[in-house]
Amino acid sequence: MKDKIRHAWKLLRRRPASLVGFGLIAFFFAVAAAAPLIAPPEKNSRDAYLIPQDGYSPDPVRPSAKHLFGTTEQQYDLYYGMVWGTRTAFRVAVVVVASSLTVGILIGGAAGFYGGWVDELMMRFTDIVLAFPDLILAVVIVTVTKPSLSNVMLSVAAVSWPSYARLLRGDVLSIKERDFVSAARALGASDFRILSRHIIPNCIYPLLVVASLSMGRIVITAAALSFLGLGAPVGYADWGQLISLSRNWLLGSNGNPFEYWHTVFIPGFAIFFFVLGWNLLGDAVRDILDPRQK
Repeated sequence: MKDKIRHAWKLLRRRPASLVGFGLIAFFFAVAAAAPLIAPPEKNSRDAYLIPQDGYSPDPVRPSAKHLFGTTEQQYDLYYGMVWGTRTAFRVAVVVVASSLTVGILIGGAAGFYGGWVDELMMRFTDIVLAFPDLILAVVIVTVTKPSLSNVMLSVAAVSWPSYARLLRGDVLSIKERDFVSAARALGASDFRILSRHIIPNCIYPLLVVASLSMGRIVITAAALSFLGLGAPVGYADWGQLISLSRNWLLGSNGNPFEYWHTVFIPGFAIFFFVLGWNLLGDAVRDILDPRQK
């Protein structure tokens, strides 16, 4: 185990960009973990993710000592929303990746292992899902199921699993013909045992690489849905929701186009660096886990 960790660290040091990605994700994780300390919820708040409001004026307030990042439209504290929005971003990314990865393993593993009509049925269903543009299908699902953050996660997971299923199916078709699988079958091992103990462990690494690279894309998709008004409710700590509150102030005011720059640039840069961190870290995971890179 120590040798694997040492080897992984050696690969990371060879790629400075990967270290940057690791540092960005570590920073966001620290912010999310320390959210109750650096942005304490109000005492009477029924939900810590609800952003405090100073009033109901439509005009944003520029950064000051009271509001470090200023406020958005309707006087929502941007600093509080950014800090707790970090937790929302991690929750969306982890839940969607875990859900889509699980569905992809079940469908792709069964299709590749059993073949025949099972493979044909599951792969044709996968092709149908892939035939629709991801964002459009996600919008349809959220609209039908009622806009909410939980339904956004459900819809994004529903359009993300086919890539895992197709990737796993190809590897299962190859590995199930190996001698160690034939030996396990000859010894009387059940299909479930063969899949869970012998085939899936030898196919999982490419899926983990794809999952790490998908974390950032998922956050962007969820933020896009929130921006369209299909995600978190108004006032919820979500980066996409914060950008949505800035849409009326993108051009500032008459004679000062950058007067309310903070309403869009701060949450926009947070999404940018969060996604960049996962993309850079995903490249490192690929180098560490993908045997074809060795």
